[in-house]
Amino acid sequence: MLTEGDFFGEGIMAGQSVRMATATAATACSVMILDKATMDRLLLEEPTFGARFLAHMLSRNIRIEADLVDQLFNSSEKRLARTLLLLARYGQVHPTHTVPRVSQETLAEMIGTTRSRVNFFMNKFRKLGLIEYNGTLKIKPSLISVVLHD
Repeated sequence: MLTEGDFFGEGIMAGQSVRMATATAATACSVMILDKATMDRLLLEEPTFGARFLAHMLSRNIRIEADLVDQLFNSSEKRLARTLLLLARYGQVHPTHTVPRVSQETLAEMIGTTRSRVNFFMNKFRKLGLIEYNGTLKIKPSLISVVLHD
């Protein structure tokens, strides 16, 4: 889930000819499309923009590595808890503690399991008091215990 100011489609900068992912807007938004030549120029001529793009790329790389480790070594329950924490921006300077509106089907796709398993774990998290749901999904910091538990 991207937020205002995020980049996507940056694979073209490295010569990626086939898209590896699809972006779908969950809410109304504006998108700025920059061709490769414009990006090349901005990266050379605008150091602030270049630094921001580099920071984005490094953080994306770290996230992809963490996602791979998560997929290989963690249960679907832990993957769901981690994904919910990430969506609520847990651990960032301004965590939201709420998750953007996302279906259980989408969560299942994100973590590599079925919707019924997501439903099962969401009910479990709610019964344990780790999440609240009354139209808005609120994540409690205690959900981290699921990720850290062996």
